[in-house]
Amino acid sequence: MHDVLRDVRQPLDAFFRPRNVALIGATETAGSVGRTLLWNLISNPFGGAVFPINPKRSNVLGIKSYPAIAAVGEKVDLAVIVTPAATVPAVVGQCADAGVSAAIVISAGFRETGPAGAELEKQVLAEARRGRMRIIGPNCLGVMNPPTGLNATFAKGMAKPGNVAILSQSGALLTAVLDWSIKGQVGFSACVSMGSMIDVSWGDLIDYLGDDPRTSSIVIYMESIGDARGFLSAAREVALSKPIIVIKAGRSDAAAKAAASHTGSLTGSDEVLDAAFRRTGVLRVNSISEVFDMAAVLAKQPRPRGPRLTIITNAGGPAVLATDALITAGGELSPIAPETITKLSAFLPPAWSHSNPIDILGDAGPDRYAKALEIAAQDPKSDGLLVIHTPQDMTDPTRTADQLKPYAKSTGKPVLASWMGGPDVEAGEEILNKAGIPNFSYPDTAARAFQYMWKYTYSLRGIYETPTLAEASAFGAMGPVEATDIIHRAAESGRTLLDEVESKSILDCYDIPTVPTQIAATAQDAVDRAAEIGFPVVLKLYSKTITHKTDVGGVKLHLQDKEQVRTAFSEIERSVRTKAGAEHFQGVTVQPMVKLTDGYELIIGSSIDAQFGPVLLFGSGGQLVEVYKDRALALPPLNATLARRMMEQTKIYTALKGVRGRRPVDLAALERLLVRFSQLVIEQPRIKEIDINPLLATSSSLMALDARVVLHGREIPASQLPRPVIRPYPSQYVMPWTLKDGTPVTLRPIRPEDEPAIVKFHQTLSDESVRLRYFHALQLGQRVAHERLIRVCFNDYDRELAIVAEYCDEKNREHQILGIGRLSKTPARPEAEIAVLVHDSSQKQGLGSQFVKMLLQIARDEKLERVKASILPDNQPMQRIFERLGFKLERRLDEAIVEAEIEL
Repeated sequence: MHDVLRDVRQPLDAFFRPRNVALIGATETAGSVGRTLLWNLISNPFGGAVFPINPKRSNVLGIKSYPAIAAVGEKVDLAVIVTPAATVPAVVGQCADAGVSAAIVISAGFRETGPAGAELEKQVLAEARRGRMRIIGPNCLGVMNPPTGLNATFAKGMAKPGNVAILSQSGALLTAVLDWSIKGQVGFSACVSMGSMIDVSWGDLIDYLGDDPRTSSIVIYMESIGDARGFLSAAREVALSKPIIVIKAGRSDAAAKAAASHTGSLTGSDEVLDAAFRRTGVLRVNSISEVFDMAAVLAKQPRPRGPRLTIITNAGGPAVLATDALITAGGELSPIAPETITKLSAFLPPAWSHSNPIDILGDAGPDRYAKALEIAAQDPKSDGLLVIHTPQDMTDPTRTADQLKPYAKSTGKPVLASWMGGPDVEAGEEILNKAGIPNFSYPDTAARAFQYMWKYTYSLRGIYETPTLAEASAFGAMGPVEATDIIHRAAESGRTLLDEVESKSILDCYDIPTVPTQIAATAQDAVDRAAEIGFPVVLKLYSKTITHKTDVGGVKLHLQDKEQVRTAFSEIERSVRTKAGAEHFQGVTVQPMVKLTDGYELIIGSSIDAQFGPVLLFGSGGQLVEVYKDRALALPPLNATLARRMMEQTKIYTALKGVRGRRPVDLAALERLLVRFSQLVIEQPRIKEIDINPLLATSSSLMALDARVVLHGREIPASQLPRPVIRPYPSQYVMPWTLKDGTPVTLRPIRPEDEPAIVKFHQTLSDESVRLRYFHALQLGQRVAHERLIRVCFNDYDRELAIVAEYCDEKNREHQILGIGRLSKTPARPEAEIAVLVHDSSQKQGLGSQFVKMLLQIARDEKLERVKASILPDNQPMQRIFERLGFKLERRLDEAIVEAEIEL
C-alpha cells in the first residue's frame, strides 16, 4: 500500500512474458547455439509463437523460417540474436525498425575482445535506443522463466518453477547452478544471464522482480556492479519486502589503487561495496551454497530481533562447533534467564548443562526436545533458536522432527535445525523443511545462517529507523558560503592541496570544533605565536605539498618555552629541506599542546571511489592508523542512526562507551559530528580527499587536532565532479509559499523524521478525502502503519519525490503537515506519476494546484518526458486542476478512472 497508485504495466515484460519470440540466427547445425536455442523455445511451450529468422532456409526444425525480422508480418515482442558480433548492430537496427520491444543478444565478441568490440556495443545501444528497445546482453546465456515455460537460453534443460529469481553475470556459473538445481529439486521464478549489461542493469531487474508476485527472494552472482546508483536505488526499495542475496567475486583489494592520504590507503573497493550493501539492506554471502541457504531461510522464518542465539542439543561437540561459528561470525550466545533455568530444570535430567548451549543429553526423546524448545523460545533474552539432533541408539529423529512442527511459526523467533547424519535422519529433515524449519547438515552452517539473518535485519533497521527531530537536526543542506569560497579560491589559484589552516576553516564552517592554529613563517613568528597561545605548544610543518608531516620530521611536541620553540623551528626546517627539499617548507603552524591521555584519537575522512563516489571513513586514528586499520566505511549522507551504525562496526567503539573506569565519550555529539562531516562531503564536490586525524574525543569535547583536504583540479568542470551514489536531500526544492487565506507554509521534500507529523495528518482526514485519494476507504490503521510510512517518508530521491506543505505554529512551535504531493518515477521509463492529498482544512486554498505546478517543474528538472495521474470521475476539482495545467484527460471506462497525461 504505497502512497502512489503505480502503473501495473511492466517495461520488461517482453523478456519474461513475450507473446512471441523471433530467433535471429536460427539453424539446424548440430551442437550450435542457434539450434539449441530454437529447440529450447519450441520444446518448452510458453504460450506464444516462435519465428526462426534465417535468410538461407525456408524452415528450421520443421518450422517456417523468415529471411528477416521485417518479413514476419506481425509485431514481435522479443528477439533473440545469435548472429556474429559484427552483424549485431545492423540486426538490432532492423528490429528497431520493425517495432520489436526487446532483444536478448547472445552473441559474444564485444567489449571482452577489446576496443573494436566496445565500439560495436556502442553501435548496438544506439540502434536500440532509436527504437526504444531494451537489451539484455550481449555475451550472455539468455533468459529463462520457468513458471511460464519460456526458455530463451542455450542451457541444457529447463529449471523447475519456484520462488527464487537468480541473476548471474557468469553464464557458465548459471548453467552449473541450473544443472545442480535439477538434481536438488530447487525451483526458480526467473533465471537471467546478464552478460555485458549494455542496457538492462541490475537495478532494472531488481525493480521488475520486486513487483513479481512469484518471486520471494532475489539471488545474484555479481562480477561488477555497473550502474551503482541504479543498483542501490532499486535494492533499497525492494530489500525491505524481498531479500536480495549477493555473492560478489573479487574480494581482494590488491588491484585497488590506494590514494596518498590516510583515508585513501585505508579504503579498498571491496570494502566500499560492503558498505553499499549494508546501506541498502543487501545481504552479502561468501559461497554459492550460502546464497540458496539464505534464500530459503529468509523465506521461511521471521528475522531475529537481535544477535543472540539459543542452542538446544543432545550432544556437546556439535554445539561447541556451532558456538565457535556463531561467535566468529559476530553473533552471541543468549544468556539464559534464571526463570528459564528453573523451568528447564523441572523436567530435564539433573546433568543437563544449565547454560547455553542447552544440552538436554543424548537420550533426549521427542517430548524432551519439544518442551525444551517451547521454554527456551519464551526467554526474552533469546533472539533465535537452533535445534541440533545427532542420531543415537535411543533417539528418534523422525518423531522428534514431527514434534517440532508446531514451533515453526508460533515462537515469533527464527527456528533453525541441524539433523546430523545420513539415511536415518532423511525423513526428519523432510518433515522439518516442509514445516518451514530450515534444516542444515552441519550445525556450524546453521549458526552462520542465523548470523546472516541478524546481519540482514541489522542493515534494514539502520536504513529505516525513524530519527527524532533532535537527531535529524543536521538533515538538509547547510550551504556555508565561507567553506565554498575557500575551496573555490584554492581551486582558482591552482592549489589542489588546501593548507592546514584553510582545512580547519572549512571544518569550522560546519561547526566541527578545531584546535586554535596560527601560521608562523619565521622562528621569531613562531615564538610570538606561542607566547600568545600559551605554553606548552606544538609546532607542525606548514606545507601545501607534504601529506605526512612526521615522515619528514615536521612535528615537535611538548614545547615548554620560547627557546624550545626557536630550536624546534630550526630543526623542522632543516629536516624538511634535507628529506624533501626547500620548496616544501612554507613555515610552521603553532597550536596549543593537547593531552591525548584524556581521550581517544580517532580518524574521520572521505575519499572518492571510482564506482560509488564519495566514501566516508571512521575509526581509530593517530600515527599508527594504517597499522591498526580499525575502521568502518559508509556512504554519505548519514543520519544519526547510520552514524551510530558506522561507529559500532569498529573496535574503538567499545572503548568510546567507557572502559576500565574511564568516562564514556559523548556518542550523541560524535554522531552529530559525523552527520555534519557527511554533509560537508556532499555539499563540497570539489573535495577529492579529506581527513581529520587525529580527532580527539573525550567525555566533554571533540576536537580536530589536524586536518587536510585535497581538491579536484580546476581543469575538471563542475559537471564532471564525482557525485554521491545515494542522492542527498534535494534542498533546491525547498520554497516558501502562501495559501489564499494568507497562511505561510514551506513546501519541501519529505524527510524520515516527518513520520509522526504524517500520522497526525492522516488522523484528521475525512473519509471522503481518503476515498478520493486512494480510490477506496483505506482504514487509518493501514494508512499510518510504520511498515507503510517508512516507504512514504524514507524517499529515495532518485526515484521518488514527495513534497509536503508544512505550517509552523509560531505560538507553540508545532509543525503541521497540510498536504502531500508525490512524483513517482516509473522504473526504466522517462515518466512519472503524480498524486496529491490535501488536508480538509486546507482545501480550496490553491495548494492542490501549487503541488501539481511544482511537481511538473521538478519533472522537467529531472529530465522526464511525460507525467501521468489517475483520478476518480467524481473528483472534479482535481480534474479541473490537471486540465488547466495542460494535461489531456481520458476516461477509462473499464476501470472507472480518468487518466491525465502531459508531455513535457
